[in-house]
Amino acid sequence: MTTQTPTSAPPVAEPAGRLPLSALLALATAVFITSLTETLPAGLLPAISADLHVSESATGQTVTVYAVGTALTAIPLTAATAGWRRKRLLQSAVAGFAVANTVTALSSDYPLTMAARFVAGVAAGLAWALLAGYARRLAPPHLQGRALAIAMAGIPVALSLGVPAGTFLGTAVGWRTAFLTMTGLTVLLIGWIAAAVPDFPGQRRGARVPMLRSLTVPGVSPVLFVTLVYVLAHTLLYAYIATLLDDLGQGAATDLVLLVFGAACLLSIWVVGTYISRRLRGLTVLSVLLIAAGAALFAVPAEQPALVYTAATLWGLGWGGVPTLLQTAVGNAGGDQADGAQAMLVTLWNVAMAGGGVAGGILLDTLGAVSLPRGLLLLLVPVLVTVVAARTHGFPAARRGGA
Repeated sequence: MTTQTPTSAPPVAEPAGRLPLSALLALATAVFITSLTETLPAGLLPAISADLHVSESATGQTVTVYAVGTALTAIPLTAATAGWRRKRLLQSAVAGFAVANTVTALSSDYPLTMAARFVAGVAAGLAWALLAGYARRLAPPHLQGRALAIAMAGIPVALSLGVPAGTFLGTAVGWRTAFLTMTGLTVLLIGWIAAAVPDFPGQRRGARVPMLRSLTVPGVSPVLFVTLVYVLAHTLLYAYIATLLDDLGQGAATDLVLLVFGAACLLSIWVVGTYISRRLRGLTVLSVLLIAAGAALFAVPAEQPALVYTAATLWGLGWGGVPTLLQTAVGNAGGDQADGAQAMLVTLWNVAMAGGGVAGGILLDTLGAVSLPRGLLLLLVPVLVTVVAARTHGFPAARRGGA
């Protein structure tokens, strides 16, 4: 997930202490559409599976192939388009979602659906390579962290409102309508970007830095390792949440459970946006512990709604601020190499999503749904150890500079 930030253009002129909210909300909507396109199948797996005549584990690979598309293309496409005007590139990426979601909605063929999801992943690679950097450039230095939090709010909004609404819509009138609705929102967003988001030039050829050089900067590698394992752990559960809830006797309440999860995500991102400048390390440790507590409750094989909703709340409180935490951590650690570090984070995030989809499908088929939260718990151990150990670089006890 995130950014290739050109540095040659001056920031947009805004009164001191003010943020360009219309532009930032347009970016948040782009994040919303990117995130919802990625995760919408999770709440609709049974319906999509039945319609395409494949198993639920095979349907879960629609999340995997999306992530593969992003992972394979984020770095090369970001490098190839580094000189493009930023608004033009963002609109092209958003248009890719419109095409991919339309084909997904109309397809009755599993391979064609998978191809459309791959194209959506390619569009996501371009979008994530722009959005965080765009948000930071729209704000004065002392407000860049807040600007990033506003833009990234599209993720928990997608989880709290989009996925439950899409699940409800898919249940009521068919999953295809949910994807066509996404197309309509995307078309509206293209117009909003044209009207409200300032343009920036791309990078000059001589100003570009090899992305892999960022790996030599102290602190970058620990953040990237945490990103890889943390997102793998989360996706292991999230990609198959509808199946797990069905196994726990709450399949009919999938939309409500996801609503609770997403509402907790919204609270989490508000807290993170408020305290990240002073408490990045502590917030990251807290997020791991909250998700571990939620996974432990999900792992209890009892059909008790109270446990399920409590687990979803803890999971959401832990996960909502994670994108902002990791993007900020890698940006701070990267320093002059932040652009390359952010592009590496985009790729590893989506490699982890692909791996989580595959590993989750294997666990589901071999050990059953209850193995998913248990696998998540196991993966959180190296995440927590790395965050705690990286106290000098990566997740320092005191944040060095920044917004």
